[in-house]
Amino acid sequence: MTTFAIERPKADEHAAYYSRYIDRVPDGNVIGLLESQLTDTLALLRRVPRDREDFAYAEGKWTVKEVVGHVSDAERVFSYRALRFARNDKTELAGFDENTWVAAANFGRQRLADMIEDFNVVRQSTIRFAKSLNAEELARRGVASGNEVSVRALFYIIAGHERHHVGLFRERYQLS
Repeated sequence: MTTFAIERPKADEHAAYYSRYIDRVPDGNVIGLLESQLTDTLALLRRVPRDREDFAYAEGKWTVKEVVGHVSDAERVFSYRALRFARNDKTELAGFDENTWVAAANFGRQRLADMIEDFNVVRQSTIRFAKSLNAEELARRGVASGNEVSVRALFYIIAGHERHHVGLFRERYQLS
């Protein structure tokens, strides 16, 4: 298991678009951050009142449940990319349209408690996988959505993406 800090990815290890997530990740131990996020996010989501589960802060915006489903789906995609690239798979991977995915998932019919448990399982899997990699595997790269990305950048993207959405939960959904 990885016992060293995963080096912050350099700008050439990801598309510029992902800087908006990576920049949200503080210097230090990204695996430790993934672990603490899990604890904090689970606590936040478990406090969502039942009458707010299907709340969207504006017309056309996702509901709380849709955001939770999206975060889990995106983490699965980013972790899968990390797995493929860590295993030295050079197959170019397609992108995904998160809006299409959310619309097709019908998260509104699911119980938030089940979705929270799903996020828990997905994140635990991400953490265990990240811990299993060595420095060489973390530095490997592949192409996804037409852009080169390193394995280590994907873990930073996962952490920053979650921070982005938790920030929106607090600011726009008024969850605390």
